[in-house]
Amino acid sequence: MSVIYLLITISIVVAIAFLIAFIKAVKSGQYDDDYTPSVRMLFDDEIVKENPNKIIQTEKQKSI
Repeated sequence: MSVIYLLITISIVVAIAFLIAFIKAVKSGQYDDDYTPSVRMLFDDEIVKENPNKIIQTEKQKSI
């Protein structure tokens, strides 16, 4: 029975360590996406060119 208490204690300590590491990584900006916004502006026009009919239909539906 004492082994179960030991394992539970160790697992809680490991879980808290991972939580602290995750919070530290988020606060330091490791998960910030710096690449996508700079590339998104390059592909905005291609999305419009691929579906010109869809844009016209939505504009017609707005006028109705």
